[in-house]
Amino acid sequence: MLDDLDQIMAVMATAFDPAWGEAWNRRQVEDALTLGNCHYFLVSPEGKPLTEGEIAAGFSLSRTGYEEEELLLFAVDPQFRRKGLGRSILDALRLAAGARGAKRLLLEMRRGNSAESLYATFGFYAIGERKDYYRTPNGERIDALTFACDID
Repeated sequence: MLDDLDQIMAVMATAFDPAWGEAWNRRQVEDALTLGNCHYFLVSPEGKPLTEGEIAAGFSLSRTGYEEEELLLFAVDPQFRRKGLGRSILDALRLAAGARGAKRLLLEMRRGNSAESLYATFGFYAIGERKDYYRTPNGERIDALTFACDID
């Protein structure tokens, strides 16, 4: 049976296009989780919290700060996309972050990321931009966009 870290890595391997170089390696995820202020959520193919024996269809990894929670990684396995799982993950993140005292969610992504439309429908709005922030494996530079979403 896969442990939670294995589940995160398996989804990431299918969900992140290597052309962008956005996936984290196992050590980066492990290190984040040892900090104590990072949290993850795994979702089943039915959009519910993952239970023992199930295979994850998506996940989020976030970091708690003073009255804010930053979404570090967010992914849904391509075979389970367009079924509401992304929204289920974001709903769970909003509830958990609010319970941890967050007043808003933050995220940063590359310009042109197809998830932007999902974030917009969830209530995220643009708050900043970093020109040429990301570098792809082939050396192309891409702007980073920063978004926030208020937690009611």
